Amino acid sequence: MKTSMITLRPVKSEDAEMLRAWRNLPQISKNMYTDHYITPEEHAAWFRNALADSTRRYWIICCDDKDVGLVNLYAMDSANRRCHWAFYVADPYARGKGVGSAVELEILHYVFEKLEFNKLCCEVLATNRGVVRMHQRFGFQQEGLFRRHIRKGEGFVDVVCMAILKEDWERQRAKLETRAEGMTISPEDEFE
Repeated sequence: MKTSMITLRPVKSEDAEMLRAWRNLPQISKNMYTDHYITPEEHAAWFRNALADSTRRYWIICCDDKDVGLVNLYAMDSANRRCHWAFYVADPYARGKGVGSAVELEILHYVFEKLEFNKLCCEVLATNRGVVRMHQRFGFQQEGLFRRHIRKGEGFVDVVCMAILKEDWERQRAKLETRAEGMTISPEDEFE
């Protein structure tokens, strides 16, 4: 089986429309807090603010030199040494290639080793069970549950609050890296 090459590159201004198209895909928006159609004007305002916010960082996920998704850090808090993260893989080309796991491992390295933060958090819709399980495999623990927190259609969905501490990462890092063998991730020079 051919090994896929996963890279992360900083989001550029020319990525704006691709990101809007991805966010409007039903398979992506169903797992996001907002699922309404995002207009060009709404997206332009978000994009401008997102890239100017020093508490956020965004990268495009590439699989075999093809743009396939987005990963970001947000609510970066240097004083308390913590942040949140989120990602999505939009392109069906990358499904089943371990892209999510490779990206998760790289984000853990980045947050705990480069930024030297103490905690990495995330929030996942409870209906997105696969991502909840993936985070648990990487050592994230459920720290809370926002009951009926997000409106989806005519109902409400719970949100699972998860986090991993640097000490948890250090304790299981070798095991996680061994499990990821065979998946090649090569962050570009700009991944910082």
